[in-house]
Amino acid sequence: MSASSRKSWRRYGRNAFIAISMSLTVGLIGFVGYAAALLPKPPSLSAIWDQQGAPSITFLDRDGEILMKRGARYGSLVPLDELPKHLIDAFLAIEDRRFFQHYGIDLRGLTRALWVNYQEGRLAQGGSTLTQQLAKNLFLTPERTLERKVQEMLLAMWLEANLSKNEILTLYLNRIYLGAGTYGVEAASQYYFGKSARYVTIAEAALLAGLPQAPSRYAPTNNIEGAHRRANLVLNKMVEIGAATHGEVFAARVQPAGLVETEASGSANYFVDWVTEELSELIGRPDVNVVVKTTFDPALQLKAELALLSSLEPKRQVLNADQAALVTMDIEGGVRAMIGGTSYDESQFNRAAQAKRQPGSAFKPFVYLAALEEGMTPESVMEDAPLTVDKWTPQNATGNYRGFVTLSTALEKSINTVAVRVSETVGRDKVIGVAQRLGIESELSPNPSIALGTSEVSLLELTGAYVPFATGGMTTDRHGILSVQIPDGPFLYQRGELPKRRVMERAHAVEMTYMLYQVMQEGTGRAAQLSDRPAAGKTGTSQDFRDAWFIGYTPTLVTGVWVGNDDGESMKRVGGGSLPAQFWKNFMDRAHYGQEVAELPGVERTMRTAQVSNRARRYLRDLSEQLESVGRRKPRRRGRGWWPF
Repeated sequence: MSASSRKSWRRYGRNAFIAISMSLTVGLIGFVGYAAALLPKPPSLSAIWDQQGAPSITFLDRDGEILMKRGARYGSLVPLDELPKHLIDAFLAIEDRRFFQHYGIDLRGLTRALWVNYQEGRLAQGGSTLTQQLAKNLFLTPERTLERKVQEMLLAMWLEANLSKNEILTLYLNRIYLGAGTYGVEAASQYYFGKSARYVTIAEAALLAGLPQAPSRYAPTNNIEGAHRRANLVLNKMVEIGAATHGEVFAARVQPAGLVETEASGSANYFVDWVTEELSELIGRPDVNVVVKTTFDPALQLKAELALLSSLEPKRQVLNADQAALVTMDIEGGVRAMIGGTSYDESQFNRAAQAKRQPGSAFKPFVYLAALEEGMTPESVMEDAPLTVDKWTPQNATGNYRGFVTLSTALEKSINTVAVRVSETVGRDKVIGVAQRLGIESELSPNPSIALGTSEVSLLELTGAYVPFATGGMTTDRHGILSVQIPDGPFLYQRGELPKRRVMERAHAVEMTYMLYQVMQEGTGRAAQLSDRPAAGKTGTSQDFRDAWFIGYTPTLVTGVWVGNDDGESMKRVGGGSLPAQFWKNFMDRAHYGQEVAELPGVERTMRTAQVSNRARRYLRDLSEQLESVGRRKPRRRGRGWWPF
């Protein structure tokens, strides 16, 4: 190639390089201009100091103590000179050690991060300065695009031009997201350690400083081991920049940061989930921070958890009973404790409020109340014998028939044929009407098996429907919220004293309590008898032992429990009178421990009824002999006689 040709190629290459460089420069300037044009308008300098974010909900228990917080948590702004130096150094060491040398963009750090990422073949380091992180937190969305990165840099330079380094650092430490819904070191320190950020130790400071890289992954409430590993890295960085000595770091590792119990136990989340739905019905979706006072009783919740552990866990695998739920409420309808499953961490599905299952014989009290309202009494007589209704033939659990029995005995022994006869006598619509009047909200099908509890209901509504039995026939809506208030502001809702509704005659409530008391004394609910006080209740078992229930009450508490499997698989002969009754007793004994024994209306009727029962025996014996004499099949004998008395 001639000399002139070489000169020509060099000139061509130089011109091409200049043209490409100019094109890239123009393109870059154009892209930066495009990104800048889409920038949100920065607020006034005074406005960026205001704490703003998604509203939070603070739930209080019935005594006004903090139960739980949902949504964002914002702490009060803490000035930089009130924070310990080791806390500030921890963040600078791991996030931006050249913070006081750059002007919002650290070209050296950005170049180093690009080189490391290239060598690793992945995003191993970030080149964002502390100012860039603040700009993103204040003004931008979290999406990771080149356009947003350019906007972040431009806003970082705007912050550096308008604020001092100390002001930027103050804003950063009070705004950065640190996991578990906390924003800023004050909110995070209060939540994780139960104290102000002013008093954190080096170990605690290192844990907080390790969170911004991946707050959800390293949040100590989710991953305490990962949080401690990340804190150790922060401690190493502090030694590198001379912010901590080897001795201080050694001491911090010997005694790493620990967490405080700032919230109720995990199972309380079931209650809070349910109450949150109730809140939306009362005030809609809140657009400001609110404080919600609830009916929740932490002491009762703990007793429910202990009862669940001692009753279910030892028999869980043997009986193939994987799940359980509990609801307890006071006689005002306030839900005091709720267990929606054996582990909230494993499943947030609330089996107390959301699941609907067949209640079995726990539905029968509504059948017998309908009978009382039609003029029958606990001593009224019905026949326990085979019957067929609409080509359906109900069977007793024992496979036996007792002949003529009183309604009280039929409920006590949970005799299916009598319940169906009563339902057909008074009318299925009447039974459904009674159940709905007492609080059943689920759809009830008017088929012959309605008397045996084949329509699905939730544990919450079934428990609430037993409240009128405990109150002499009065009820109010079940609820979990007492008040809703803006912090240090007006009330958005106050429940107050709402009038009770009468849903059954007091005399009928007394008679039903008498009958349900007998269930626990002589019938299917004997395993639920309390140690030191009278109670009334009913067992329930669905077909093939898929669901087992016990719903019962004292003069102060109404409690329902359910045991079963989520997939509807049959348990190993677990009926309402076995594991659920034991679970119910275990909890109710704990719940009433040390309390004065109160009178349960209807229990005093037992002695008076004993005299009536003697006459009933003679009458039924004579009637049976008369029927046998005309060729009726003699009832099968049980023990010394077929009599249920």
